[in-house]
Amino acid sequence: MAHDHPDHDHDEHEHGQHPPSDMELRVKALESLLVEKGLVDPAALDATVDHFEHKVGPRNGARVVARAWSDPAYRARLRENAGAAIAELGFAGRQGEHMRAVENSAEVHNMVVCTLCSCYPWPVLGLPPVWYKSAPYRSRAVIDPRGVLAEFGVTLPEGVEVRVWDSTAELRYLVIPERPAGTEALSEDELAALVTRNGMIGTARL
Repeated sequence: MAHDHPDHDHDEHEHGQHPPSDMELRVKALESLLVEKGLVDPAALDATVDHFEHKVGPRNGARVVARAWSDPAYRARLRENAGAAIAELGFAGRQGEHMRAVENSAEVHNMVVCTLCSCYPWPVLGLPPVWYKSAPYRSRAVIDPRGVLAEFGVTLPEGVEVRVWDSTAELRYLVIPERPAGTEALSEDELAALVTRNGMIGTARL
């Protein structure tokens, strides 16, 4: 579901300074209890975090974007069935089963939020940034998207429509940034190197 709003306000660094939420504290307490009772292996937890943080990161999503930029047929499949198209590149798993790709253009800028919790496509983007899970981002992204984007350094012309997509447990979104001019000669790997995690959330141009 998209919420189209003309305005917004937000700071990436500000959200990293917020104390842990009640939910984060509860999760930490539960994790500690499970480890203490021997039901969870802390090494396995560390390995899982390391996998999504360093081996996945935003690299998988960047490869999806680069392929879409360079292969019109793949781009069409991504628009029609994002989950299947992403799986073609070997990126699948829990938290990424049901995906939709939304494309930025000269007329439209897309931005993703999860207003209820922090649903996020881990197999494509790795670990979610702290600010994505914060209450200020989750509320303000819908109320004032242009203000939030401005705090990330993204100032859009008046005529550009901002579309805010609300992720859920049933459907997660991947923003395909607008391909930069002058990149026609770049290889797919070189194109992927231009794409950032924030660009695929929609809080950056790339």
